[in-house]
Amino acid sequence: MSEEKSIERKDSVYEYSKEVQHIDNVRNINAKLANPLSGIPHDKLMANAAQFAEDHGLGHLKEEFKKGALVAQDPTAFESLPMLDDADRNVLRRELTHRWDQPWELYYLVILCSLAAAVQGMDESVINGANLFFAPQFGLDQKATDGSAGRNQWLLGLVNSAPYLCCGVVACWLTAPLNAYLGRRGTIFVTAFVSFASCIWQGVTNSWQHLFVARFVLGFGIGPKSATVPVYAAECAPPVIRGALVMMWQMWTAFGIMIGNVMDLAFYHVPDKPHIHGLNWRLMLGSAGVPALIIMSQVFFCPESPRWLMSKGRYDKAYESLLRLRHAPIQAARDLYYIHTLLETEKEITTGRNRFLELFTVPRNRRAALASTIVMFLQQFCGVNVIAYYSSNIFAEANFTEIQALLASWGFGMVNWLFAFPAVYTIDTFGRRNLLLTTFPLMAIFLLMTGFAFWIPEGKARLAVVALGIYLFGMAYSPGEGPVPFTYSAEAYPLYVRDIGMSLSTAVLWFFNFVVAITFPRLLGAFQPQGAFGWYAGWNIVGFFLILLFLPETKALSLEELDQVFSVPTRTHAAYQLKALPRNIKKYIFRMKVKDMPPLYEHEGAIGEKTYAPPGAGH
Repeated sequence: MSEEKSIERKDSVYEYSKEVQHIDNVRNINAKLANPLSGIPHDKLMANAAQFAEDHGLGHLKEEFKKGALVAQDPTAFESLPMLDDADRNVLRRELTHRWDQPWELYYLVILCSLAAAVQGMDESVINGANLFFAPQFGLDQKATDGSAGRNQWLLGLVNSAPYLCCGVVACWLTAPLNAYLGRRGTIFVTAFVSFASCIWQGVTNSWQHLFVARFVLGFGIGPKSATVPVYAAECAPPVIRGALVMMWQMWTAFGIMIGNVMDLAFYHVPDKPHIHGLNWRLMLGSAGVPALIIMSQVFFCPESPRWLMSKGRYDKAYESLLRLRHAPIQAARDLYYIHTLLETEKEITTGRNRFLELFTVPRNRRAALASTIVMFLQQFCGVNVIAYYSSNIFAEANFTEIQALLASWGFGMVNWLFAFPAVYTIDTFGRRNLLLTTFPLMAIFLLMTGFAFWIPEGKARLAVVALGIYLFGMAYSPGEGPVPFTYSAEAYPLYVRDIGMSLSTAVLWFFNFVVAITFPRLLGAFQPQGAFGWYAGWNIVGFFLILLFLPETKALSLEELDQVFSVPTRTHAAYQLKALPRNIKKYIFRMKVKDMPPLYEHEGAIGEKTYAPPGAGH
């Protein structure tokens, strides 16, 4: 062996050793968090639970906490626990066999969270129809012949994108302090109030500068709410339906986008009144504040997040909250004790650590951050929000009448919502990565189809093909890049950095939302519709390869298996997927018989053992 090869081998083994050491560190952290009660003898566990009850003013519930701690240690072994009576076993049995049989207060909370998501969608989409009216009223004519068209296109983009500029730069980073001081319900109340007030404010503006300021303030209602509501729902829901509730955020945001289009149609024909010019678009923008007012009036009737109450030392209130969210005291005691144990373990783990820095210095975390950032970025640059915010302008470019443009926009909102339903099933069966790899090429094709349709001579054929292309794009987007980013980001990060990782991912999402919203009017003017749609079609092709190379599959994996998946070096993962691509094309597109490739992951083995084999590593 030459000296160069020997050095290369030593470097490779050294890198491999460093990687395994990082894997072991993360594995130790997540092993503690996976179930901190594992391995504790029953006698000691019950004594700890009794002491916990005494220390937190719940001494009269010692027996319930003893039973709850035993069930929390191994939730599937309750049938063999002698301390439980038949009533306890029946409750726990039914919890497994009838997972949607939950207290009405939990469903009330789910409805409130869904309404909050719908407010989010309305805040984003009512501007779609209003663009047709306030732009010319405020001197932002997109087709001005005096040379100001380019400036006007940039200014329209700036006004439209103002909330997302606020979210990406300021508002999302206020989520943590707002939650720390006000709790989940308080944060939702304040952000709903900001949404309500700024929506009304938008309706009484008298210049584009004034409207820009009102919409910028709206960002303080959108950003923290988008990060708080899914967390609130997840912390209150039992594990068996938690994943489905994460999906609800995206689904009901799509519903809100559709209702925003309905409001645009409902107020289109409203005539001006004396001294009120543009009453129709003012009512469109103001309408999004009404459901926010409903949230404000109802949120404090829901229980507060038990986890937040416990983080403030209010264990008695946390137990009362869980009693409202669970059917029986044993479930409340089990969940309270288990959350307490996790909180104590997290304190132990995070003391003296810079968790934000570890997002980038620990390879396993860095790969999760890279994958999450990619899917959040692509949700904006796949082109969907261009259609959500500007479809009325796009349809008007295709010579739709204004009312036809608004009707067609409503149709897109309906398609976007209805085709989100299949993802509730496919996201956990077909998988996150496979959904994206299947839908991104389709989205590129349908965007090109829409753009090229503008070369069809004016007439019904052009109208039909433009509408069909946009609707087909919505059908491809909704079960794929629609629900996957939030779901993927929520599960990719290790628990001990998940809140910081989600803040980063959400900030990336809203910042690039701002970029898309501010640039599209000018892009449409400079590139024309053919070039604008071609631009985003190109990003969908880029997105396909980014997902292929850098996005591991995460469906139905445990914490330990996720560590293993994200422990594979990026270069190794990308090289494997490039080799697999031709084989998969032959197998799944041309239906040819091809040999199976050796698996990249071996989930049945220990992390770091035969997970991957770098050159000369000896495996």
